[in-house]
Amino acid sequence: MGTVTDHQDIKKEKILEASYQRFLHYGYSKTTMNEIAGDLSMSKALLYYYFPDKSQLYVAVTRKLANEFMDKLRERVGGSANILSAFKAQIDTHHEFMVSNYNFFDFFRLNDQNLPTAIWEIISQIHQTEIDQLTTALVKDIDKKEIQPIDDPAAMIDLILDALHGVRVQSMSHKKAGFPLKEHMEEIHQKRLLLIEIFVKGLSC
Repeated sequence: MGTVTDHQDIKKEKILEASYQRFLHYGYSKTTMNEIAGDLSMSKALLYYYFPDKSQLYVAVTRKLANEFMDKLRERVGGSANILSAFKAQIDTHHEFMVSNYNFFDFFRLNDQNLPTAIWEIISQIHQTEIDQLTTALVKDIDKKEIQPIDDPAAMIDLILDALHGVRVQSMSHKKAGFPLKEHMEEIHQKRLLLIEIFVKGLSC
């Protein structure tokens, strides 16, 4: 029984990897289940056995990407010396992740606020991981008396993350907030790094 399960897991991993490459290079809208099946030399019927439709396959790939991102986030933020370097690690890791996977996220740009519940659950899980990791770093600095005492460190981290998320480029400041253009992402990245220095300076003893 275990051998059958292992074989199915290996097959599913191959499907996820092939699908990721397709979504990354062509985007969600220009990728078909037929093409993914062709890349794997697999029948479409077998592909549908594992994933009933393209949207469920996309969610599964997104979940795999998110897990990899959260692992990297824990490693980088967890290894930071203080809250400023922890926030910079979070900002840098998020930026690298978004830029390197930009085409993959065309599904987010097309659907904006109408994302499936499963995607929002993944986003919430990432956000909570960021809060947990950064709160740990903040509490350490409070204990070292490098940061002023804070009644609710997790709420403070959540507030700062919301502020960082709201950073926009000047040309988009008057428009509805949406998924940023790739050419704007480095400017947003630099503004977030500058903003976090201002925030942390205000919290320092």
